[in-house]
Amino acid sequence: MTTPCFDAAFCAKLDELIAWRRDVRRFRRDPVPRATVKEMLRLAQMSPSVGNSQPWRWVEIASAAKRDAVRRNFAECNADALAAQEPTRASAYAKLKLEGLDAAPVQFAVFCDHATGQGRGLGSRTMPEALDYSVAAMITVLWLAARARGLGLGWVSILDPTRLLADLGAPGSYKFIAYLCLGWPEEEHEIPELERSGWQERTALGQYILHV
Repeated sequence: MTTPCFDAAFCAKLDELIAWRRDVRRFRRDPVPRATVKEMLRLAQMSPSVGNSQPWRWVEIASAAKRDAVRRNFAECNADALAAQEPTRASAYAKLKLEGLDAAPVQFAVFCDHATGQGRGLGSRTMPEALDYSVAAMITVLWLAARARGLGLGWVSILDPTRLLADLGAPGSYKFIAYLCLGWPEEEHEIPELERSGWQERTALGQYILHV
């Protein structure tokens, strides 16, 4: 097998891809070809995981009834989050676009199966949360695969996990990790929306490195 060569031109494009990997909340309603979705999931399945456990579980939300349940879940949780904001921040929070539930043509709830026997507990007996981290790492791979195809991905976290688990009828061993909205972006930006809105700036790398 020939080892691939990732030359300077490839690295430059990878840098650009990472820079443009934005959390998308504004989608066009155009359908995404099923073959494209399947190919991205195939790439995500190649993600590394603790003990090669591949603990991620996908639940595609396609029915109107299930999507309505997710919207109600979000609306109630978002109202609670708004009420918890400091008065000086509440107005800014209310203006934020925090989800793409109404427009995204493809939607998945992603869970971590804590009852999986795959991997035989390697690496997760001492750190069970490594299973959850593996799912998060997989989502990053999916995000990059989507962006490379011109698609956008949005991660909705303002949801009640227990309620979502019940609404979707997922097994009790499943831990909710992410609700993902996938589709064609309505607009393109290199700068994250939370920065553009003035909610939170990105900080410099040096602030997060400790030397011991």
